[in-house]
Amino acid sequence: MRRIFSDYAYGPGPRSNCWWDETIAAPEWPVLQGDTDADVAIIGGGFTGMSAALHLAEAWVSVALLEAESPGWGASGRNGGFCCLGGSKLSGRNMRRFFGQAAADTYDASEEAAVHLVRGLLETHGIDADTHSQGETQLAHSEKAAARLLAEAEAMRQQGEEPDFLTHDQLRDKGLNGSFHAALTTPVGFALNPRKYLFGLAAAAQKAGARLYQHSAALAVKQAGGKFEIETNKGTLRSSKVVIATNGYSSEDLPDWLAGRYMPTQSTVMVTRPLSQEELQAQGWFSHQMAYDTRNLLHYFRLMPDNRFLFGMRGGLLASPRAEAGIRRKLRQDFEAMFPAWRNVETTHCWSGMVCLSRNLVPFIGPVPNRPGMFAGLCYHGNGVAMGSYSGRLLSDLVQGHTPDLPYSPVVQKMPRFPFGRARRVLMPPAYAYLGLMD
Repeated sequence: MRRIFSDYAYGPGPRSNCWWDETIAAPEWPVLQGDTDADVAIIGGGFTGMSAALHLAEAWVSVALLEAESPGWGASGRNGGFCCLGGSKLSGRNMRRFFGQAAADTYDASEEAAVHLVRGLLETHGIDADTHSQGETQLAHSEKAAARLLAEAEAMRQQGEEPDFLTHDQLRDKGLNGSFHAALTTPVGFALNPRKYLFGLAAAAQKAGARLYQHSAALAVKQAGGKFEIETNKGTLRSSKVVIATNGYSSEDLPDWLAGRYMPTQSTVMVTRPLSQEELQAQGWFSHQMAYDTRNLLHYFRLMPDNRFLFGMRGGLLASPRAEAGIRRKLRQDFEAMFPAWRNVETTHCWSGMVCLSRNLVPFIGPVPNRPGMFAGLCYHGNGVAMGSYSGRLLSDLVQGHTPDLPYSPVVQKMPRFPFGRARRVLMPPAYAYLGLMD
């Protein structure tokens, strides 16, 4: 594998002390040993790969999935658990400018359809994932940001919608008190335990006939005579079609087409001990809404059903034990600054993982150019719960040669390269510095 971070980033260090690991035990999947065949091979056992496996298996397609580590090891087992609108970091105005109104409208419809897909999967397969929150609330970190939220609320009203906009003085009464100036709630979305959701999908996929393998990293993908051969440490998987679903844990050579086209970047999360009612009232935060602030380098947070508080942020640029300790300290400092009444509330768990960006700031979902039979889905910009699941659903149709019956926009069908190739991470420090100044 050729990855652009140090080995530490892909090892156990960043994910140590992840809260979700304590909420549900990982299932036991076999290790791929020897040679086996399937109609479709899937590389990556997160939301994208598992959704694709489930939907293909339900369509009676023979499918085998390779997970490099243990179930839930990657981003899908350690994210913040926000199932919400998102996937793109491109503004609506620029999306219309670059892709046209019709393509932008279809993409917007896909974000909402993605949330509904997850809700439907939870209900259809009886997955108890500790869901809560009625939509998602955005909180203004400045007066300027509050004005933007107010303008957005007015635009929604003109379109016949009824946005829930709160002024600074109304926040405390709604249990959303902190260092914020206003709030706007989008009614689409909910929070969940991502590990319980992922393992629920896995159980449903296995029941439908999908074969799931752990500790079976794809080391090379070869194509000859219309067939793919995927080599692992202990075996070979042969298939007619391949789905690449590795997102922020991708490799430059699996396949070579991916080289320079994705940008992994770190997100870090902490969880506190359960808060008492007195502590909740002292801060004035007692809502179970999932929320995020208006910063470019955003913070995201929510009070979970057991009254633990989850708080996360973007920003880690390096991968080493020292850098990891530093970003965890910075996360705690930001938490205390935003919620000062909780300065003495202990952090019980803290961990990091990789999200994935694209150069054009939109996801990629579709066939890999010049590689007949190979498909990929990645780059959800930190919103992979819904969009990763949706990507897997679309890929299951595309792999079978079907036109997707859910919104599939041209927006997500191209993936340009970043400049500087494997050295493209040099772009991030100046970009983050600029975004920090804007914040």
